[in-house]
Amino acid sequence: MKTTIAIVDDHELMAKALSGLVQKFEEYDVLYEVPGGNELIYMIKMKMVPDIVLLDINMPEMDGYDTALWLKNNYPEVKVLALSMNDKEESIVRMLRNGARGYLLKGCKPHELKQALDSLVQKGYYYTEYITNQLIKSLNPDTFKNPVDMLGLNERETNFIRLSCSDLTYAEIADKMCVSPRTVDGYRESVFQKMNVKSRVGMVLVAIRLKIFEI
Repeated sequence: MKTTIAIVDDHELMAKALSGLVQKFEEYDVLYEVPGGNELIYMIKMKMVPDIVLLDINMPEMDGYDTALWLKNNYPEVKVLALSMNDKEESIVRMLRNGARGYLLKGCKPHELKQALDSLVQKGYYYTEYITNQLIKSLNPDTFKNPVDMLGLNERETNFIRLSCSDLTYAEIADKMCVSPRTVDGYRESVFQKMNVKSRVGMVLVAIRLKIFEI
């Protein structure tokens, strides 16, 4: 069964372009396009509830912030992916606080949109390294009480991250964990994907910011 998507954007050309793009992805199906939050609520109350909402922020009457918050309070199972031209920290943080599971700039490439949708389906969220950095800098410490759960890390991966924050080589980490170097390679690939980083340095920085490892 395909994942259903609603597009909420007051710019008709943008909505149509997004719809056409999403329809090219085999796993997804656009249920409808609406120009604002009020129209989305009407459709949902008519029992047309999508799995994912692609939500613009700047809209008349009911903007993306209020729409995301309404969904969070009434249909928390609906995953919101914010789409905006605005990359300001306060906009990103406010949308995430209001329940958005990810934030994507409208200037992104098609493969980035596909990656974001896949991440929402598979993990329940889409946080790039940039978004994660903004969260850690700006959200209250209590917002995410358990970053390990937030990232979907298991006990072995968490232990691997903490050991990776030392000066041990990957071979030495494998020895300490009593596993093969190939198993450690598997932990590394899984952790990099879940943290959305591409290097050990990036992993360590995110681990420190999320307080998975404390200096």
